[in-house]
Amino acid sequence: MLQGKTALVTGSTSGIGLGMALTLARHGAKVMLNGFGDVDGAVAQVKALGGAVAYHGADMRDPAQIEAMVRACGEQLGGPDILINNAGIQHVAQVEDFPVERWDAIIAINLSSAFHAMRVALPGMKARGWGRVINIASAHGLVASAGKSAYVAAKHGIVGLTKAAALECATGGVTVNAICPGWVLTPLVQKQIDDRAAAGGISVEQAQRNLLAEKEPSLRFTTPEQLAELAVFMCSPAGDNVLGVAWNMDGGWLAQ
Repeated sequence: MLQGKTALVTGSTSGIGLGMALTLARHGAKVMLNGFGDVDGAVAQVKALGGAVAYHGADMRDPAQIEAMVRACGEQLGGPDILINNAGIQHVAQVEDFPVERWDAIIAINLSSAFHAMRVALPGMKARGWGRVINIASAHGLVASAGKSAYVAAKHGIVGLTKAAALECATGGVTVNAICPGWVLTPLVQKQIDDRAAAGGISVEQAQRNLLAEKEPSLRFTTPEQLAELAVFMCSPAGDNVLGVAWNMDGGWLAQ
């Protein structure tokens, strides 16, 4: 379905981003990866699906490197026709205890990087008359949790950026949308579970159950593959008139 299209997925060497990259490649897209996980392993997994793949190690805190990544994608693979802004980090602390450098890094990587990638990628999409920007927000882009001020602020910002850009692109064949996952068992979330277990003197399994029970009535993690299939729908003709949504896939979190 995505033959001839190129997808650039940030933060795609593990977790949600890798799931996105693999699923888009499975549907025929060429893929540029980015991230600091197991690069060789991620490239090999995408390559095994038979499509073209490239990698760029841009630091998502640096606008110049982000711009270079988008341009390198065009030079090496074409496009990008599909931009998945997924890169993200987390830190948990009360506002008065939040390290300033961690705040700045979270805002840069979780929010500003999406803006910088979009501002470089959107002109080409508009010129070609087709494009998909999918910003990976979070249930925390729609509701808050204590201790996560920077992450919540960044993800709320992503939802607002998505809506504004969607209006700007409304008549040109380019759509901009956000996906808002609940708990996904990524390395980022696993660290939170491990920290909870250590702090509470409980098993990792109990900490995992407690985490789910606090927020998700389904008591199940959403998988990267499920999120990726939603992204594929947004890239399909059925998604042509889906504009500016913040689509939560969260096991009932926001239904409460």
